[in-house]
Amino acid sequence: MRGMSPSDFANRLTPALPRRAALAMPLLGMAAARAGAAGGAPAWSALARDALAPIRGALAAAEGPVLLKSFTTERHEDFDRVHAEVAFTYDNALAGLALLAGGDRALAARIAEALRLAQEQDRHWRDGRLRNAYPAGRVYPEAPRSMRPPGWWDAARGQWLEDGYQAGSAAGPAAFAMLLWTALGDPPFRQAAERTADWLEGLRGPAGYRGGTIGHEPAPAALPWVSTEQNLDLAVAFGRLGRAEAAAHAAGFVRSMWQKPEGRFAMGLAPDGSVNAGSALDANLWPPLAWPEHGLETALDWVLARHGLPAGAPPEEMDGLDFNDDRDGIWLEGTAQAALLLRRLGREALAERFAVTLARHRRPDGWIAAASLPWLTTGLGTGLRPGAADFLYPARGHLAANAWAALAGLDASPFG
Repeated sequence: MRGMSPSDFANRLTPALPRRAALAMPLLGMAAARAGAAGGAPAWSALARDALAPIRGALAAAEGPVLLKSFTTERHEDFDRVHAEVAFTYDNALAGLALLAGGDRALAARIAEALRLAQEQDRHWRDGRLRNAYPAGRVYPEAPRSMRPPGWWDAARGQWLEDGYQAGSAAGPAAFAMLLWTALGDPPFRQAAERTADWLEGLRGPAGYRGGTIGHEPAPAALPWVSTEQNLDLAVAFGRLGRAEAAAHAAGFVRSMWQKPEGRFAMGLAPDGSVNAGSALDANLWPPLAWPEHGLETALDWVLARHGLPAGAPPEEMDGLDFNDDRDGIWLEGTAQAALLLRRLGREALAERFAVTLARHRRPDGWIAAASLPWLTTGLGTGLRPGAADFLYPARGHLAANAWAALAGLDASPFG
């Protein structure tokens, strides 16, 4: 899942359901997996190629502008039913950035165009916002006002359902679409990015930018929390558009969340305005990627100490990172993010150990699993059972895990 980050979830006022052409595994991928099982590190180029292979394959199986499905849903559990057609905006923008880093500009542009059309052809909104998710598949330019949130048929209720989070608009996913559009730079994409930036500037608060909205048109609820990770995304995206004051406002909030005695970032502000001091991977891994000159490397050590597996192992013996600090299993998307940062910081040995883990969890269809065990706990709730920490990551193939693994293999940051 990454329409919503760990820090986003923890800052939320009302939890809701989370967001986020099969290929035979090529011989290179099987060799990498065997190397991982044997304890040897696969070549970075092989990791990138293997991670991009199913993304390229899914695009090759479709025509025109297309949004890719975020999770494989080969079983018949509630997760599979709810995510059967879900293409999260963040996942797709990230996949486009990975393709662009891998030299596939034409494929990246097809995803970017699908997101642009989604913005332009929304069934209700005309203000530049993007929803957190759309149905996977081809997007047709000849179908005005046709874009809707994804959904599913509930046989027990006898009705079509749409999730409020997926129908809503969070700042972070919109910022990632802007990162893709500005990286490509074509005038229609630049115009789309400017429209989204106009909407995002409406989320400005006294400190940073608020989380966005949740729920359906015409009156979705405002998300009053302020996310460190999302403001980092916005600082970079606004900066690329030359919106210096907006970028500075977002960046200033991120800097204000630095917890100097601990050498790490807080998640952000809770709805009541208090600092949410919980531990989040993205809030601590992404600022050093975006601002390598700012001396933020201790944030990585914070994450390793609290999320690294095996629990209690020294960093040089770790295999990956958990979503939260109960360390019941490995979250592959976060592990790939850390692998990229480790490479950037010259900590190659640990980066290679994490690359081995990514290769080991690459499924026969080429997709990297979201989690290392059937259901990974997060400590977060879906909202289906009030008060219950029932959001779990599945061992399903995950578009965002592949995209981050590709970026790690290519030594390419989505922030430039």
